[in-house]
Amino acid sequence: MKVLSKNSFGLMAAGLVAMALPTVPVTAQNQSGTAQAQPTTNNPFGIPDDFSIFDRNSAGERSATAVVNGYVITGTDIDQRVALVTAASENELSSEELERLRVQVLRNLIDETLKIQAAQALELPADRAQIEQTFNQLATQNFGRNPERMTEYLESIGSSPDALKRQIEGELAWENLLRRNITPFVNVSAEEVNDVLQRLEESRGTEEYRLGEIYLSATQENRAEVLQNAQRIMEQLQQGGSFVAYARQFSEATTAVVGGDLGWIRLGQLPTALAAAAREMQPGQLNGPIEIPGGFSILYVINKRQVLMANPNDAVLSLRQIAITFEPDVTQEQAEARVNQFATFVQGLRGCADADRAREELGASVVANDQITAGSLPDQLRNIILQLQVGQTTPPFGSPQEGIRVLMLCGRDDPEDVGAPTFDAVMSQIEQDRINKRAQRYLRDLRNDAYIEYN
Repeated sequence: MKVLSKNSFGLMAAGLVAMALPTVPVTAQNQSGTAQAQPTTNNPFGIPDDFSIFDRNSAGERSATAVVNGYVITGTDIDQRVALVTAASENELSSEELERLRVQVLRNLIDETLKIQAAQALELPADRAQIEQTFNQLATQNFGRNPERMTEYLESIGSSPDALKRQIEGELAWENLLRRNITPFVNVSAEEVNDVLQRLEESRGTEEYRLGEIYLSATQENRAEVLQNAQRIMEQLQQGGSFVAYARQFSEATTAVVGGDLGWIRLGQLPTALAAAAREMQPGQLNGPIEIPGGFSILYVINKRQVLMANPNDAVLSLRQIAITFEPDVTQEQAEARVNQFATFVQGLRGCADADRAREELGASVVANDQITAGSLPDQLRNIILQLQVGQTTPPFGSPQEGIRVLMLCGRDDPEDVGAPTFDAVMSQIEQDRINKRAQRYLRDLRNDAYIEYN
């Protein structure tokens, strides 16, 4: 799913705090003998100018962490955005990893703020109604008929609707800027598109990849620091972190808004280092960080297929599942004997019409499914089944606790070969690549021109 994010305009007054004031007469004096401030029209509570905060860990305190061209990014902003990332991870982060994550999130919040400010300066702010609409769409996607549960969920993980809306605002503001300052100046000729289409036809049957990418830009000055950040992100992904969530939060490419998804591409379209890495990867694998001109990338192979050829994962299969179960107190020897009997029986089946015999002779269950796509099966099992002929079965798999089963292939409808992409689709892809490169330079210029004060 497209992962949560954002935080609406916070209070610009960073000094607001929640205080419990003692009940005293307004004419009382403090211990030094100085009269306390009297309520006035501009100061109805009579709060003195030189007061002290006693509980610096108060939940209501908003301590500034950075000020970006006058806009305050607080520790609360960082905490709530970090919660969006960690909620998508299956593993608990150590205190050291969490602190490193906070540093990276602060950088992202700074970039986000620069985008929002740049859009406002050009009178291109994100529309509040569109922000709310996007938030509600995410709520509906994730919680179906109970979108109001989104707010409950965000608060339960330590985030807030404002944090998510702020990220949405940043993404929409950036889209407005790119639409105004970059997209109109990106040109792709018909000759370029036709060259791509010709190369596609010439490469028919070769492999293309659907890839996810997390891109972090780097310079000679900050290379070591960026590499270290990329390595930490890679570690979190390997421990079960959501690639889509991390891409949305950390990737500096324009594909961050779609979870880093690059779509279907051929290796020749990638930088040499990325192409070499992807060539050795299988669907579901991660690789990185990989150094490329301008920074580092983390690659995730979502899927593979052959150029202009039918995708075998789209094949519709007719399968029979034959399964046996075991008594809870079965011994290892008894289980092995029953599995051997089951395997021998399955090898003797003469096809799908013969599968029902397993009910009578073994007490097995037989379940049919005539409309299952190959892509919906686990990778290892899919690769085995796509090599089978009709009437053949997979090797037995499972465990004594869950049961032992085989799948028998009873039919297969292969998809038709796909044609070349349309002229418009190729032109759109080339344009997007160029917009992405220019957008990275644009953001770098915004950083260079910004006044950022760290606390």
